[in-house]
Amino acid sequence: MSDAAQPTAAEVRAAAEAVKTALDRHLAAVERRSGEDDPAVSEAFNELAAAAEAYDELLYDRYDEVTPFEIPGAEETLPPYAGPEEPNAISVLIRRDYTVAEPQRLLAQAQRVEAAEYDDGADDDAAGTVPGALGILFGEFEPDEIASRHKEFGLEEGDSTLWVTAAEEPPEAGEWLEAPFEHVDPQRVVCRFDVSAVFDDDASDGEDDDDLDFVDDDEELEPLDAEK
Repeated sequence: MSDAAQPTAAEVRAAAEAVKTALDRHLAAVERRSGEDDPAVSEAFNELAAAAEAYDELLYDRYDEVTPFEIPGAEETLPPYAGPEEPNAISVLIRRDYTVAEPQRLLAQAQRVEAAEYDDGADDDAAGTVPGALGILFGEFEPDEIASRHKEFGLEEGDSTLWVTAAEEPPEAGEWLEAPFEHVDPQRVVCRFDVSAVFDDDASDGEDDDDLDFVDDDEELEPLDAEK
């Protein structure tokens, strides 16, 4: 940016003071938290993230320096909740991304499901393609079971997110089926949970994903329980 547009030293100092104030407020909110999802803590976190980001930008613009702090997803933070105090209905929006890491394993598992479902044998036309196999498996198993057994189905997990939104009244039957993920009001999101490789450093002390593998690559695939 040009010299004329550079922030002054006083502006940088004021931004630093704002970070200090936000830190104090965040700590105070944490010390007074009323539960795991205390909105006061979330609000203080958002304020701290915004203050830190503003200071980082001014520091760089003025002195060509950066801070060592990074708050994942700070730019995508939801606005403060403005929905009903006592919701009569909620909606749960889930997105889970997968990579088809082992197509042959996916096809084999779909064929086993079809073989168990149809007395006349599997429909090779459906189970013989990746889209067909996905339709069979996701039609037969609950999404949570797919998530917990993803490697067994030849899938590799990517990012995922879960949003819980509040409403005054439940929608009419079939009202939103044509566009189920449109018109989500961010201010009605009660809580949100994200899983991403971005947070790998935070999860480094947790369980290794390899421990979740249900079928070793060298083992013969066992028949699946196709009942939900």
